[in-house]
Amino acid sequence: MAIKHAAEYRDPEIARNLAARIRRVCRRPIRLMEVCGTHTMSIFRHGIRSLLPEQITLISGPGCPVCVTSQADIDAFVGLARNPEVIVTTFGDLMRVPGSGSSLQREKARGADVRVVYSTMDAVDIARANPDRPVVFLGVGFETTAPTIAAAVLHARQSGITNFLVYPAHKIVPPALEVLASNPEIRIDGFILPGHVSVIIGLEGYREFFDRHRIPCAVTGFEPADILEGILALARQIESGRPALENRYRRAVSDQGNPKARALMQQVFQVADAQWRGLGTMAGSGLVFRKELAGHDAVARLGIEPVPVPEPAGCACGQVLAGIKTPPQCALFGKPCTPTQPVGPCMVSSEGTCAAYYRYGRHEGA
Repeated sequence: MAIKHAAEYRDPEIARNLAARIRRVCRRPIRLMEVCGTHTMSIFRHGIRSLLPEQITLISGPGCPVCVTSQADIDAFVGLARNPEVIVTTFGDLMRVPGSGSSLQREKARGADVRVVYSTMDAVDIARANPDRPVVFLGVGFETTAPTIAAAVLHARQSGITNFLVYPAHKIVPPALEVLASNPEIRIDGFILPGHVSVIIGLEGYREFFDRHRIPCAVTGFEPADILEGILALARQIESGRPALENRYRRAVSDQGNPKARALMQQVFQVADAQWRGLGTMAGSGLVFRKELAGHDAVARLGIEPVPVPEPAGCACGQVLAGIKTPPQCALFGKPCTPTQPVGPCMVSSEGTCAAYYRYGRHEGA
């Protein structure tokens, strides 16, 4: 089906047509994981589950960068906010994420200098205006945001702004797919791959993973027709027994992605092991500063040592991120844990699976 114009991606008739084709193709139960948190929200917002045959189960994965940030890192962020010399800058999603005993929002209410910014360059401007104080940007995100943070670091270095620091807590998506594909607790028949990350790493960014596991994969966009086209592609692969790595988001994603963005990222950061909430420590799944740019590394400059801490008691966020549980299977969901009183990050973030289930899931019987 050729879809040429933006409005067509939300056309109900096109969506119904795609859903009918999926029903004709799908003859047996299949389990598909949408890796991206934006996909999770879009699937709920547009009622995608209600259009699909009962044979298809959609599982939400670890695609929310705030959610997969370890509890140790969240506590380190709160600790930074308690330092009266430091100005903490962050995107808004992190403000309400609960640490072991507090959150950035609570610390700000107590007088800490925590500022929400809309771009990393805003944080650079704050550092320029406050040369006598370290300004720390909390670097949380996937390959999508890491290049913009790298660009800000290089700009600060070239401008002689030595008090601009970044706490590097970025994650890389393909290693997470490796862990998910090997997890004996879940069975995934196909992956709906993230659109935003794929803009940067390209279709070929998943090639090694696909060649090793031969699990059907499709990159999709975020509109209803995008998602349904991706599901149709995966259903065809599964039913035919011919797994493939497909790009169903060609208006934004190319085979090679964005080499300039990746070059920026690689100029500032290098791959390292990283701790993910729900998935544990994964080799080569995070980014740390290169030695020549360590002057902008908040962890090195301020002597930060994240301390491992347990997950909040009773919170199943980690299992939700790993696809082992759905939010309603958590004893805290919708009871002590709500968007106004979150226990874990999955209920806080705009891309969190628990937040999506709480807001939309009851309308779909999830």
